[in-house]
Amino acid sequence: MSFLHPEFLYFMLIPLFVLFALLLTQKESHEHFFTQEVMNKLRVGASSLSMKTRNVLFLFMGFFMIVSLAQPVINDGVVEVKAKSADIMIAFDISDSMLAGDVYPNRLKLAKEKAIELLKLAPNERIGVIAFAKNSYLVSPMSFDHGAVNFLLRQLDTSSITEKGTNFLSMLGVVDKNIKNKKKYLLIISDGGDKKDFSDEIAFAKKNNITVFVLGVGTKKGAPIKRNDGSFIKYKGNIIISKLNENIANLATKTGGVYIQNVKSDEDIKTMLAEINSKSEQKELKSEKIHKYIQLFYYPLGVALMLLLIATSSFSKRVGSGFVMMVLFLSINPHAKAGMLDFMDLKEAKKAYESGDYKKSAKLYESYAKSRNDSKAYYDSANALYKQKKYKEALKAYEKANFKDKELEAKKLANMGNAHAKEMKQEELKKAIKSYEESLKLKEDKDVRQNMEEVKKLLKKQQQKSQNKKNQKNNKKQKNKSKNQKDKQNNKKENKQDKNSKDKNKKNKNDSSKSQKSKEKKESAKKDTNKKDAQKKQDLKKLDKGKKDDKKSQKTQKQPQQMKDKMSDAEEKKWLKQLNLQKSTYLYRLNTQKPKEENSDEKPW
Repeated sequence: MSFLHPEFLYFMLIPLFVLFALLLTQKESHEHFFTQEVMNKLRVGASSLSMKTRNVLFLFMGFFMIVSLAQPVINDGVVEVKAKSADIMIAFDISDSMLAGDVYPNRLKLAKEKAIELLKLAPNERIGVIAFAKNSYLVSPMSFDHGAVNFLLRQLDTSSITEKGTNFLSMLGVVDKNIKNKKKYLLIISDGGDKKDFSDEIAFAKKNNITVFVLGVGTKKGAPIKRNDGSFIKYKGNIIISKLNENIANLATKTGGVYIQNVKSDEDIKTMLAEINSKSEQKELKSEKIHKYIQLFYYPLGVALMLLLIATSSFSKRVGSGFVMMVLFLSINPHAKAGMLDFMDLKEAKKAYESGDYKKSAKLYESYAKSRNDSKAYYDSANALYKQKKYKEALKAYEKANFKDKELEAKKLANMGNAHAKEMKQEELKKAIKSYEESLKLKEDKDVRQNMEEVKKLLKKQQQKSQNKKNQKNNKKQKNKSKNQKDKQNNKKENKQDKNSKDKNKKNKNDSSKSQKSKEKKESAKKDTNKKDAQKKQDLKKLDKGKKDDKKSQKTQKQPQQMKDKMSDAEEKKWLKQLNLQKSTYLYRLNTQKPKEENSDEKPW
């Protein structure tokens, strides 16, 4: 514990003790004339608080009040606060055409309302204002003092610049001179003027790194320009109708900005601010370390008020002493909602966290949170559990911490997203993304958004891996099925081949048996043919004998008719030749002599 203003202790406690020392040592005026016994008899209520007792109570009351003024605190750490800004310059068109009444109440007043609304929506941005018509001038430099900028905006009028017309190029030159950043962001609130070609302005903006955003004020139908005196601006006797020039959109889109036409609600300026924040690079202007403290001044102040009540009341000594004891008991009771020594536990938990003893810190914060139902203590205990890599327990503690402050709630949700992401599971990663999104809705933070994008990439990778594993499993199943089918087919083929081989063997056996039978048949046929040849030879011999006998008989016959019918030897040889030349069928070969050449002229006789 320390004191933010210890000078109160140095300069007020000593005079307090001196003063009350004099008061307590002095006797009362009546004590100089009467004894104590007489005074006790003279007093109406001897049991009431005496003057000395009351002075002692006043002394302690003064002591506690001085301690309260010294502001006792507990050091709760150091927070580094960084001031970042995109440095938005608002270029405000104050030409006469902004007095047209095609939007309510007119273009100029509506433009002021839009600019003031932007100041409310961007409290942490540095904003400057430039007014322009034919010429341009700086109304307010870049400033965080939005109150001053608001005041200066309300004072703008078309009479601020006497020269008529709208010159965007001169306005861009003023922006370039007044913003020293490498990248400059300009919001133009204008009706676009009368210019059709913005090529010069676009080239100048690109050359000087000026990103232009345009909020178009007005309508396409247009309206006459009404002066403050009620008259309308004329040209050659005709009333001028001023319309919204949408050609200015090229100046925004071609320099990397956005063009938005005004609407009745605040959605246009909200969308414009979101676009500026998304496209701009915030520059860190300054950083400051701020000490966080837990205030304790109300404890001694409360005791002082109680003592004041006792000292100024008509309590008796017994009631007064009992009342004092009750106050002290309530202030020291550890089960009280706001005990005086609670800060000691928090201080010890803080020291344990800073020294790296996260286990002890988590226990102290958790016990304090349960006894007080304190969201901040639950949040701190969750942080200590997170450091111990106990992410599930940390998430339970985070869920118990409910903050009304959007910034603290956003930090809690971001930490919950980190805890979910550490689990490295698809379901937990999805929960982490959801927590990040809820945190960003409450407060935009680049680190949180970057973490969310990284978690999304990791989730996609895991989903792809799981999908690949499923595909591999399916492929393995299909391969196994195909292998089983092939094995079945092969088995069938092998069975068929076995059957075929068996059939072939059977056939071969049959064929071999048939061949043996055919051989036997052939051998038997040869034997038969040999027998037949032998019989033929015998028959031929018999024929030859018969012929010889016939010849002998013919020789013995001497009749002339028989001689005529008798075959000569030459004729017989010729007949035998013809028989030998014929193919052998069922006839027997009568002669094995070689054929001789025939002579057709030869006569058989």
